[in-house]
Amino acid sequence: MSRPAPAIVILGNGSLDTARRIQQLLPGASVLGLAGRVDGGDRSYSDFGDTLRQLYQQDTPIIALCAAGIVIRTLAPLLLEKGAEPPVLAVAEDASAVVPLLGGLGGVNDLARVIAAGLGIAPAITTSGELRFGTCLLNPPAGYVLADLELGKRFVSDLLAGESVRIEGDAPWLARAQLPESGQARLAIHVGSAERLPVADELLIYSRNVLAQVCAEVSPQSILESLYQAGLARQSLACIVAPETLMASAALRETALELAVPLRFVGSDAALLPVAWCEPGNGVVLGVAAAPLEPETIGRARGRLAVIGLGPGAAELMVPAVKAELARANDVLGYETYVRMAGPFRDDQVMHCTDNREEMQRARHAFELAAQGRSVVVVSSGDPGVFAMAAAVLEALHESVDPQWHSVDLEILPGVSASLATAAQAGAPLGHDFCVMSLSDNLKPWSIIEKRLDLACEADLALAFYNPISRSRPWQLGVALDIVRRHRTPQTPVVLGRDIGRPGQTLRTLTLGELTPEQVDMRTMVLVGSSTTCTFARADGMQWVYTPRWYGEKP
Repeated sequence: MSRPAPAIVILGNGSLDTARRIQQLLPGASVLGLAGRVDGGDRSYSDFGDTLRQLYQQDTPIIALCAAGIVIRTLAPLLLEKGAEPPVLAVAEDASAVVPLLGGLGGVNDLARVIAAGLGIAPAITTSGELRFGTCLLNPPAGYVLADLELGKRFVSDLLAGESVRIEGDAPWLARAQLPESGQARLAIHVGSAERLPVADELLIYSRNVLAQVCAEVSPQSILESLYQAGLARQSLACIVAPETLMASAALRETALELAVPLRFVGSDAALLPVAWCEPGNGVVLGVAAAPLEPETIGRARGRLAVIGLGPGAAELMVPAVKAELARANDVLGYETYVRMAGPFRDDQVMHCTDNREEMQRARHAFELAAQGRSVVVVSSGDPGVFAMAAAVLEALHESVDPQWHSVDLEILPGVSASLATAAQAGAPLGHDFCVMSLSDNLKPWSIIEKRLDLACEADLALAFYNPISRSRPWQLGVALDIVRRHRTPQTPVVLGRDIGRPGQTLRTLTLGELTPEQVDMRTMVLVGSSTTCTFARADGMQWVYTPRWYGEKP
């Protein structure tokens, strides 16, 4: 699986120009700026250390525009396994230096060369093998995999000590390397797909040029046994190919995950690939190509559709799973305002922006795209399951009889809802049982809203109102407040949160007696307390609002 796009992390506006120059060199990279100190970054963060460690753990390449020592001290607790590091670089704020720090086996020096060339400077590469031979022998290119890292380190050490080497097999990327080659050398670089026992005088590199074609669900062990019978290495397996009729098979997905290879699907009329076929048994047919395979060119992947919640708007309130989903997406669909909030996007990602009322058309379009094998995201603000797109997507699937739609990998990823974000700013007004209601009568009769609101008030629940008022619905909030006032005293605390989590957010605490519809617009979340909701003064002159967890007499 490919790594996420790089993150360019900056601490101040003085680094922004250099960050943008680097961003132009790396498609998909985003600039992360420290909140309160950087204006104009793609996303903001509040804690440098937590952000860097989170990116590192997500395997995201990190380009930090700051002193190298800061990065090293920040990531030091996480440095466990050298072979598993993402690239990490420090770049001088004035673009005068590019220093690779971590990820020697993850392509950090290649990344440093790209950045340095774009900035017109020389990268500070210190890796002995790359300086001597012009390539990292322990990091073969895509389509190849090193058999044994520890033996590889010893092999490179012998080369650096003055030994010569011979090359066995097809290794085109080494043609430009400055290796001390000799046909009689003791050391050998062997490239192939046949199973071999690693030995100290051989750098063994497997070519990922084998596919396993199946016509039914098979276990990982069946595929491994087939490879063994054919004399092929497990590391040479590039992908599993199955008929489209098995696209929804959970067992087959688990097999691919366990073997850590892509799963591709082909139709019954698919042309045979130019590979040498063998059938060792176990319900598996193996194909061996002359060169590494590119799985993305074989058939198609199982389509994926994720319905995500962006949260209230602030980047730090977006859950990591949502960020990862946006990074992998081919297509992003949603109301234009929310799609723009979800960016920036790479040049290869397609945005499909629609009007906020076109929910069912949007949901159907998303399934059409995903059924083609694409990775699709449908964007909602807040949480997708709270008056948002998750229900529309499931309704579209429920109505469909298209088997390809039902074979799509569908997932709903949560977000921080506007009611919870507003409540958190105020304190804990939803700290006990509460009711969430939309005052919009576009999709339900106003009589239903009145009935539900009256019952919720009678039950003494704290209330959260979505869609409280608009130009086309100017009177509903006033009627709703009249219903609330039948059950609540004028002193009942009310919280108004407008654009919480977005630039220009405002938070106001008042009483039910003071509240009028004119104080509210469509972008305002209205929270009305229960009979037990309390307020008290904050040190900044505002008020804390909370609904205690007990009811009746305090325990």
